[in-house]
Amino acid sequence: MSKYNDIDMSRWKEYADIETDSLWIIDKRDNSGVHMGDYHGNFVPQIPHQLFSRYTKQGDWILDPFMGSGTSLIEAQRMKRNAIGIELQQEVLEKAAQRIDAEKNGESRTIQICADSATADLKPVLDSADIEKVQFVIFHPPYWDIIKFSDNPYDLSNCGNLADFQNSFGKVIDNTTAVLEKNRYCAVVIGDKYANSQVVPLGFHCMNLFLERGFLLKAVIVKNFGETKGKANQQAIWRYRALKSDFYIFKHEYIFVFKKIF
Repeated sequence: MSKYNDIDMSRWKEYADIETDSLWIIDKRDNSGVHMGDYHGNFVPQIPHQLFSRYTKQGDWILDPFMGSGTSLIEAQRMKRNAIGIELQQEVLEKAAQRIDAEKNGESRTIQICADSATADLKPVLDSADIEKVQFVIFHPPYWDIIKFSDNPYDLSNCGNLADFQNSFGKVIDNTTAVLEKNRYCAVVIGDKYANSQVVPLGFHCMNLFLERGFLLKAVIVKNFGETKGKANQQAIWRYRALKSDFYIFKHEYIFVFKKIF
């Protein structure tokens, strides 16, 4: 077995369900159990499932600085991993906690805190779990201002410009990866945006934030996505707009995987 996952390479052919390609086509989100797609901006559970399978072991601790509806924590406890979730909005946290508690299994621990991930004091949180470091960090930040999640000035979806978004997300990266164990992994799920008649390559801007900090880039994964809430039942309209104008409709997002070597 490797040092960072539970894959038994002597039985490697049995892991047909684990992705090894950089293109992920997920036809339908997993809505089993308490997984639900009703939170505007959550991601499909298959993403954390795949990442946790490749980069964590049972009993490891996972940190999600943008907990939202709790998708990562739900998936972590299903996989017998422990998890810490940070959520800026108390109401959102409470709803997520109800879902997480509904699937408690007695084999995993979950901790949810309401705080700003850029400034949260994580030492007492880790102390309460009797750990020094976490073994994986999964980031799914707002895609800047595409969706406004709250009126909180510390919410990344309220950043006034790209520079402010990068600066704010950079603070989250610094604060949370400080508790990531050396030689372990983190991942960010992010998409691009279209504004002022041009593509804003938000994904690659976020990728560079990690590279500037000395992380090794281990994977650039492209994942498909279908109809969003904002474009529900409007596919024909968007196709008309794309044909009439000079742009392509976004049907992908990125998953960047990094290794902490410092």
